[in-house]
Amino acid sequence: MRIIGGKWRSRQIAAPKSEATRPTSDRLRETLFNVLGQDCTGLRVLDLYAGSGAVGLEALSRGARRVWFAEKSSPALATLRANLRTLGAEGAVVDNSGVSTLLSKLAKEKTAIDLIFLDPPWDMAQEYERTLAFLGSHEELLNDGARVVAEHRNKVELPERVGNLERTRVLKQGDASLSFYQWNDEGDRIS
Repeated sequence: MRIIGGKWRSRQIAAPKSEATRPTSDRLRETLFNVLGQDCTGLRVLDLYAGSGAVGLEALSRGARRVWFAEKSSPALATLRANLRTLGAEGAVVDNSGVSTLLSKLAKEKTAIDLIFLDPPWDMAQEYERTLAFLGSHEELLNDGARVVAEHRNKVELPERVGNLERTRVLKQGDASLSFYQWNDEGDRIS
């Protein structure tokens, strides 16, 4: 695995040695940042179910101001921390208390985020539901124009709307899909 763009472009990063973690591929990360934009300067990013941290590291490489990485798996945490050390990453916060705990803490602190990426283990459908439902009911977590992106199995259809999050786009690549969501108050349409 490698960083695709930004100041660490082409630098190698490690993947966890656990089969329970499925890193976001280089190709899918490249597609993601082609859609989001190459420049992440000043953004606040959440990389939920972070694994190796590939998506958050990509955002830091492209200028993100702060990235919170949420991961509970010990092998994945060790790999994530090693990747941060290898790159000399600044602006990273690693949280191993769980996604729900981190989201609750950030919501309580009214920490507004610009980009939230979630990629739970594909067999844990309830994690998609729980996380999207929380985000769809906590406007204080999202800056104006913030995006929530979920990576999921192609064969799994995520909901069009969860609370005030509305899906605006789906991109399929190989056996993975990216579903893009934005905040939308009831009755308003996103153009």
